[in-house]
Amino acid sequence: MLKKYILAGTIVLALTFVTSCNDYNDIEDENPDENVDVELKDPINDFVWKGLNSWYNWQVESVNLADSKDDIKDDYYTFLNGYNDYRDLMYNLAYKHYSVVGSENAIDRFSWFVEDYEAQAQAFQGIRTRFGFTSRVISLNDGSDKVVILIAMVEPDSPAGKAGMKRGDLINAINGTVLTSANFDTTYGELSNESVTLSFVDEQDGQFTQLDDKTMTRALVASNPIHFTKVFDNIGGKKVGYLVYNQFSGSFNDELNAAFADFKSAGVEEFVLDLRFNGGGSVLTSALLASMIYSPAGTGVFAELKFNQKHSDENGVYNFENSNYIFNTEGDYEGDEPLNRLNSVTRLYVITSGGTASASEMIINGLKPYMTSVRLIGNTTYGKNVGSITVYDSPNNDYSSKLRANPNHKYAMQPIVFQIFNKNGESDYIQGFAPDIEINEYNFWNNLLPFGDPNEALLKAALDDIRGVSSKVSLTKAQSQAQLLEVSLPEEKFENEMYIDPVFSKKMKQGLIR
Repeated sequence: MLKKYILAGTIVLALTFVTSCNDYNDIEDENPDENVDVELKDPINDFVWKGLNSWYNWQVESVNLADSKDDIKDDYYTFLNGYNDYRDLMYNLAYKHYSVVGSENAIDRFSWFVEDYEAQAQAFQGIRTRFGFTSRVISLNDGSDKVVILIAMVEPDSPAGKAGMKRGDLINAINGTVLTSANFDTTYGELSNESVTLSFVDEQDGQFTQLDDKTMTRALVASNPIHFTKVFDNIGGKKVGYLVYNQFSGSFNDELNAAFADFKSAGVEEFVLDLRFNGGGSVLTSALLASMIYSPAGTGVFAELKFNQKHSDENGVYNFENSNYIFNTEGDYEGDEPLNRLNSVTRLYVITSGGTASASEMIINGLKPYMTSVRLIGNTTYGKNVGSITVYDSPNNDYSSKLRANPNHKYAMQPIVFQIFNKNGESDYIQGFAPDIEINEYNFWNNLLPFGDPNEALLKAALDDIRGVSSKVSLTKAQSQAQLLEVSLPEEKFENEMYIDPVFSKKMKQGLIR
């Protein structure tokens, strides 16, 4: 199906919608006659505090979010006036936020301030301005200073895809600067620029041969998260389905269901789900994917969401489904269709990495109580058992609806507001899920095979396990010496997300769905 993309502001993450047509400016001062000597310098600071005070998962634990904090307005306004940066205020209000206490001591590793909620909503549907490739930075550790960028994935309809980039490509320079152990961090940061020139190399026995340079400019890319599918006809006498799935995006639920129609008609008996590049997304889509994988679950409990005490009425259960719910790229619910559910798969293989997070980990946690086995191959997952909503500057709607948001700005917040549990009440995976078979993809930096190649290291390990044999991987000296270097770009910092589809949540509560 060819999807029509609507590249406009999207409504993605509100929990409730109010149909009132009153203007935001009709909001009345809650204490108009109060004698207040201190003037509030910036009302957006008031929105930041009140939005978190209402919704934040750790509101009770955060001293400065106590309900009594705003009882004396002079003191409250003096406190807010001490902050000139909305982000600083939000992160200092959060409970042990990583940006304040450091990663090792952090409780909240995930909440963030949103500069433009329309752009953020598009990103949740896979629509972002980018080059369109996923990379890893590798130190060769061969006694030289060599560092190389490994291209791990390329979006087909993106600047990178159109430039002919492919999985397995190697880059040794950005904008003419050759990567070394001393400069890789700052040089890699140039990938945040609007345009970039990449220098490609070929590697043989540790020696680089210079290839062509490619120059590209960022563009708006709408990514199909169903990146690759394949059916293997005879793996130990069984048919095996394989899916590389990169984001839980509600606007692609119909394409996901169509992919499972193919798996079902092929009669797959084993399934390999590749989530190594999947940082999460829609809670509902996670439940739908789990339902497609394992039909015997019926309509049992897939996951339970628990909010803070102020919003305990939002607590709810996501069940396994027999219907697929379809959304457009604006987040609007468009209807449902029968769900294609596999009835011959009893165990699941999941390919994971440190970037496998939130809604991806929800799949693992939610299926474990039901399936004979959920086996992980790759690296330990990210460790995110909590999720968020977008909190808008809309006081009359308890900050949960874009429809009544302050029209004078597009600031919002994406705070953690719920924790997720499986059927058995299990949610303790903040350290991530450890793999059953540990394999470092980056070790194969000089021979990274395409998705679906039966000899690709992580896929081969799954296929060998299905065959009932132990997967043996032989590494060359150059591969065994390789070290993954930690890098990140500002625009990638909050890609590991889990959120709620608002219209589905509303219609469920109104009894309009099921």
